[in-house]
Amino acid sequence: MILPVQNYRNNNIQFAAKQNTQAKSENIQGPEKEEYLFVTHNGKRISKSELKKHQAVPVDNNLRNRMYISWDKFSNAITMYPARGLKGSKNSNFYEFLTMGTVPYLAGSAMLMAVFNSANKLFASHRDTAYASAFGKKMALGVLFYGLAKNFSKSFVTTPVRWFTGVDTEQPYVKLCYKLPEHKNDGDTPSVEFHKVYESLEFPYWNLNYGDTSKGEPMNIYYDKVAKKLGLGSNLRDSDQDAKPRIKEIAVKTNLAKTFSSYLWAAVGVCVALQQPWDDYFKVATLKFWQPKKFLSSIGTFCDSMANSISDFVKGPEGAKGIKKYAGAALLGTAAASTLIGIVNVLTSSNKPSKLDSADIIEKDRKYVVN
Repeated sequence: MILPVQNYRNNNIQFAAKQNTQAKSENIQGPEKEEYLFVTHNGKRISKSELKKHQAVPVDNNLRNRMYISWDKFSNAITMYPARGLKGSKNSNFYEFLTMGTVPYLAGSAMLMAVFNSANKLFASHRDTAYASAFGKKMALGVLFYGLAKNFSKSFVTTPVRWFTGVDTEQPYVKLCYKLPEHKNDGDTPSVEFHKVYESLEFPYWNLNYGDTSKGEPMNIYYDKVAKKLGLGSNLRDSDQDAKPRIKEIAVKTNLAKTFSSYLWAAVGVCVALQQPWDDYFKVATLKFWQPKKFLSSIGTFCDSMANSISDFVKGPEGAKGIKKYAGAALLGTAAASTLIGIVNVLTSSNKPSKLDSADIIEKDRKYVVN
């Protein structure tokens, strides 16, 4: 595009392309500052340029990253994702739908707590109010212990499986997704999603397990380690092909074991919350951390009540006989047994490849004819 001639006699002719080039050269301020995500891989924070290059990057499965991922999902589930759904956005996908599943779960938990405590003041007798209040607080504590025990007990299975097999079935990764433009002038608007490598057992994200050859890592470095731990052998020609069927089997069995056992541990959590010693804690319970003496005293009472409640749960009510006396110990033993049996089932497999080589089957001294 040619700009209008300002002074033809002086041959003062300017071209837009040259003007834009000069304008750009004046605005150059050096290289852009690298931005990083709050999650890490191999102990280092993941840069946005690295994520744009690879589209998906593994994330360290540690407490810090798990807490950040949970918070990121929860904050988006109550703000961004519902807003897109209400607008009918074409960028509202299945990932956002699954992430919003935590909202009704938490809302239902709060509703259960409110049901057992909201009507306490309506009782005519002060004695009835005190009894209802004590029971309501235990039920609220039971809802809390249910959720905590159900989620944390999954590590009772996944952690030993990772130790013995080298397969982390909870391995997270961060993925970069580009949204479709919703308006005429919209550009590329990438969003970050957090998934797990074995989130889909039919199509695991196998590529994330391969080594980075550009950094001098062997291609099958991960599969070599897993194959060795699984007893498939060392220095295999195609360790990935040998290990993948076994890894998928481990992921399937682990999911079954942690799901089944987590509900039993959740039941244990509810039963512990209903024990009598919690009454001592509710009398002094406080969240006023700006009053350190009372706050620390309540924490100490909480620990004592927890220990006594577990003891009463296992031993049974005082003076009880038969099923009532041993029901708690039976439930605890069943939960522990389900976890142990699940781990043993994961570690055993009938699908191990044969260790026989062609040299063990074909006799070199004999002649073979192929028809």
